[in-house]
Amino acid sequence: MKDKARLLFPAIAALLFAGCMTPVTVTTDPPGATVYSRGAGRAAYRYKYRGCTKDGEAVSPERGMYSTFYLYPSSQPLTADDVAYKRQAGNTLWLVECYLTDFMGGTISAKYLEQLQKTFDAIRGGREAGGRYTLKEQELLRRTIRELPNIQIRGARGLDYSNCYPQAEFNVDSVLFDLNYFKYCFLKATELDFHELKLEADFRLFAKDLTNDEYAVGDCFLYRDFQARNVMLDHDGNPCFIDYQGGRKGPFYYDLASFLWQASARYPHKLRRELVYEYYNSLRNYTEVPPVRHFVNRLSLFVLFRTLQVLGAYGFRGYFEQKKHFIESIPPAIQNLRELLSSSSPFHYPYLMDILRQLTELPQFQQVETTAKRADGYKTTDLNPYKAHPQDGPATFSKYDAQGPLVVRVYSFSYGKGIPEDESGNGGGYVFDCRSTHNPGRYEPYKQLTGLDEPVIRFLEDDGEILTFLDSVYKLADAHVRRYIQRGFTSLMFCFGCTGGQHRSVYSAQHLAEHIHEKFGIEVRICHREQGITQTFPSFQLSNYDI
Repeated sequence: MKDKARLLFPAIAALLFAGCMTPVTVTTDPPGATVYSRGAGRAAYRYKYRGCTKDGEAVSPERGMYSTFYLYPSSQPLTADDVAYKRQAGNTLWLVECYLTDFMGGTISAKYLEQLQKTFDAIRGGREAGGRYTLKEQELLRRTIRELPNIQIRGARGLDYSNCYPQAEFNVDSVLFDLNYFKYCFLKATELDFHELKLEADFRLFAKDLTNDEYAVGDCFLYRDFQARNVMLDHDGNPCFIDYQGGRKGPFYYDLASFLWQASARYPHKLRRELVYEYYNSLRNYTEVPPVRHFVNRLSLFVLFRTLQVLGAYGFRGYFEQKKHFIESIPPAIQNLRELLSSSSPFHYPYLMDILRQLTELPQFQQVETTAKRADGYKTTDLNPYKAHPQDGPATFSKYDAQGPLVVRVYSFSYGKGIPEDESGNGGGYVFDCRSTHNPGRYEPYKQLTGLDEPVIRFLEDDGEILTFLDSVYKLADAHVRRYIQRGFTSLMFCFGCTGGQHRSVYSAQHLAEHIHEKFGIEVRICHREQGITQTFPSFQLSNYDI
């Protein structure tokens, strides 16, 4: 920026921050100045000269992918449709340019202030319904996360880390600083009782795990403050990154955790998972990557660490400095922590985990369900469609209810020979496409083998893609099998297809069959159609508790 503008209208700024509608006198020099306001649920204001001898550049509308709106005295304010259109185009912030030339030497009219208020109300609505992202917004997030390894790996080449301030490298000391930041600025402020020495011991073990990695990439630039507010778009709509002055040498996991688990972003679990996958594949273009399972486990450690670090910041800015925005950010951060603790992530810090669980159970952090209202036209409801209404009357039942016992049939097949038919007459069940995963059949040593052979199994599991794929399948299948058992249904079918019905589909079908049989104790029949292999796992008794 050439010349940062001076604050010309402190009275107007105070008015806008307060949300007041009282007219205010405008005094300015030089004439023709304009007020820049950037709104995304909270106000921030910038000023620019017009008609000056030396025209200055507008101060940047801070951070984010933004669009500009010009509000003249004769203009209509933004509408919900305006906001919806821009949100679909990938814009997350608005730069509102308020033209005050008609009020020079006089007062701003109540009508104009009302126009301004309506504009900010329209902008605010889209943000406050967080967690609902359009397809275009999701694509913009994917482009952003794919670009991150470029600055982390390629941008780090030849970088002199000694110039990084205040610290050149992510190390044990920096980890302990942030963990103690959480302890003193947040944890103590909650008045939760804890043992200092036990917590410190887990902090040190945690710091050691974060800074030791057998798959460490070498020189990697840790952005440190990688979040949506530090992303802008160029004229072609490509993401550009700003505000990396706190960067240093460190692990790439930190930035990914920082972006995807940003409390106020409220990314849905499915979208977050897809973005992790996008980042992992993009990282392959710049460096050797660790196996998927190792990557995910390491990432979970940094998600936990980043969550504690931001809670420390929210505690300091909110509890001690009494800044409302940071206090409002605490509940979604606690929800991130709550979800993380309920996951299957391997955290080996028993005392720290116990304290964090107690923290999420404190009365002030209990979830409060609210109905989100969007300014962009999308409707939400707080009604539970699955809860019976008194006027609904008794539920009816299917003729298939209470027939039992359940028999599950699992098939592997080749898409070239068609999807297996359902012999039960129920029309078939789930069909999973394995062709998105790495195919061992492309490599000569595995061409004559199947997904039942140890070399193929080792190939698929070391690669890791099939494990991620099956993890989702298991969750879906478990819920379905459990419900079928409860209702007394007799038949359920799962099919796995791939190119030849030899490697990936065989592996997946076999593992799902064994998984269901071991977990539920029911009869499972497996058929590897193209291999001519059939097998039956007989039922065995499980307690209701097990199911």
